[in-house]
Amino acid sequence: MAISKKQGIAIGVGVVAVAAIVGGIFAAVNLNGPAAADEAAAPSPTETNTATDQITWFHTDPVPEAVAALKDSGFSPVKAGELTVAIGAFVPPLSYQPEGTSAATDVAGTEPNFGSLIAEGLGLKYNPQVVAWADWPLGIQSGKYDLITSNVTVTEERKDLYDFASYREDLLGFYVKKDSKIDSIKEADDISGLKIVVGSGTNQEQVLLAWNKELEDAGKAPAELQYYDDTAAAVLALQSGRVDATFGPNATAAWSARETGDTKLVGIVPGGWPDTAQIAAGTKKGNGLIEAVNIVINKLIEDGTYDDLLTFWGLESEGVEKSEINPPGLPRS
Repeated sequence: MAISKKQGIAIGVGVVAVAAIVGGIFAAVNLNGPAAADEAAAPSPTETNTATDQITWFHTDPVPEAVAALKDSGFSPVKAGELTVAIGAFVPPLSYQPEGTSAATDVAGTEPNFGSLIAEGLGLKYNPQVVAWADWPLGIQSGKYDLITSNVTVTEERKDLYDFASYREDLLGFYVKKDSKIDSIKEADDISGLKIVVGSGTNQEQVLLAWNKELEDAGKAPAELQYYDDTAAAVLALQSGRVDATFGPNATAAWSARETGDTKLVGIVPGGWPDTAQIAAGTKKGNGLIEAVNIVINKLIEDGTYDDLLTFWGLESEGVEKSEINPPGLPRS
């Protein structure tokens, strides 16, 4: 995959953070996206200039049903009148610190904007807190943060401690050079003999290892897995033809493909293959917040704001038709 300008900046300042998050967050998929809603019903976005480019933040009005549900729930936010939201700051399009900014309120991408939309829908002020991936579980359990919107996958184990309201599906994507003759990778036979870049110890590596076993059992040539610690080196390997494809989180690869035009998507696989699960906003289990959050997300889906947000960041394929409370998660390990 190629690196867009914004991803290059983010990677330059946050390689360690990215490495930490990759192993823990990637999960699953449903290929059905939400239908487009009446354009007139969607609130207008706000555009703000940064040192690198123009970023669009989408906004909404308080949702009466959600405000009422929050009041009836007995939930008390960390700070009165505010929703304290744990977010990451890694790479576009999920979350990143735009060049020339330093405040948590400037961290942009799908995940922070989902957090701000939920806060607005609840009639609360958005109070983002940039959190390392390893620190959010304790922060949510201890009540330091009200909510997390940071590409968190629903798992059965996590549901023991947290309540979730789903808002996105997570995909793994196969990407090749724009002019590659490879046009489809859907199953084990499609990777036979290919050289594929993949991260060590990731869900996507487990998919390829399982597919290679299937190929070997059938007497066919397995794929040759290529491991790169340096993203730039992996990009160079793909563009120079030393490898045939990359396989990793679709969100970041899709953004890069759109920004650079150097790569193309040829296949999508559920992040938890063969199981699927969803990305969701999470809060402490039983605190009463999740019902109101779920109402807000479904309102955003209904009025088209949700679709507009995903489209802006190039993640239309990861949309859901309806937010669910505590949907089935990845199985216990």
